[in-house]
Amino acid sequence: MMSLDHKIDFAVVLTVHKANPNGDPLNGNRPRQDYDGHGEISDVAIKRKIRNRLLDMGEMVFVQSNDKQIDGYSSLKARAEAHPELEKLLQEKQDVSDLFASIACQEWIDVRSFGQVFSFKGKAKGKGVSVGVRGPVSIHTATSIDPIDISSMQITKSVNSETSDIKGSDTMGMKHRVDFGVYVFYGSINTQLAEKTQFSNEDAEKIKETLRTLFVNDVSSARPEGSMEVYKVYWWEHSSKLGQYSSAKVHRALKIKSKTDEPNTIDDYAIELDDSDIPGLKVKIIDGV
Repeated sequence: MMSLDHKIDFAVVLTVHKANPNGDPLNGNRPRQDYDGHGEISDVAIKRKIRNRLLDMGEMVFVQSNDKQIDGYSSLKARAEAHPELEKLLQEKQDVSDLFASIACQEWIDVRSFGQVFSFKGKAKGKGVSVGVRGPVSIHTATSIDPIDISSMQITKSVNSETSDIKGSDTMGMKHRVDFGVYVFYGSINTQLAEKTQFSNEDAEKIKETLRTLFVNDVSSARPEGSMEVYKVYWWEHSSKLGQYSSAKVHRALKIKSKTDEPNTIDDYAIELDDSDIPGLKVKIIDGV
């Protein structure tokens, strides 16, 4: 497959309704917020969901979470060593970084999309590989349009975990959620880096599909079915490798403002595209699932 031949920018508008979109482990797992009270979903969390969707689509993914493992390998090194060509390269004493990176990009779509750091020791002393791959797909942190309201609920566990527990069965805990919020995140796909990782036009279409279906099979107690929804995906395809405009200009074309003081549905927001700074650049607007 030929590498991506044109720059792409994108934006995703999503809604959160009575869910915890991305808990902060350093703050009691409360939904993430910036200093102004706006909700946040980290780029790492978004990439994790994209990888999960790629796995659902039958793609080969290198960084698999424990609850989404499809090949039985318990570590990244074990997954790399299971590839015959990469296993041989791990034993080479000379520098094989470029070849290792090339094979890894061919094998795993998340490596050629997001990049990856490979730092593995070989089985013999003095052998191994240390190489970093820069991926063409960059994704920003998702941020809510308005400051979010967080509700906290005290919960109890009403059964003993162990038969030897001598305490009462009720254990107190806390559960947090965002009552309602509209978030947006932006991203782009760089053609120069796509050439290096062999990221193709077909791969870009797969990434677009994962964005449209981002929360499919993402149900949990913190995110009940239907509580997280992709509202729209905005997909700008430039006519050249460098692109007609900077990503910053393209992303600023999407303008979202609340129409009421206390918005509680997506209809309470005005979403517009202002292409005055990017004339001639077409956008595809895709409904989420």
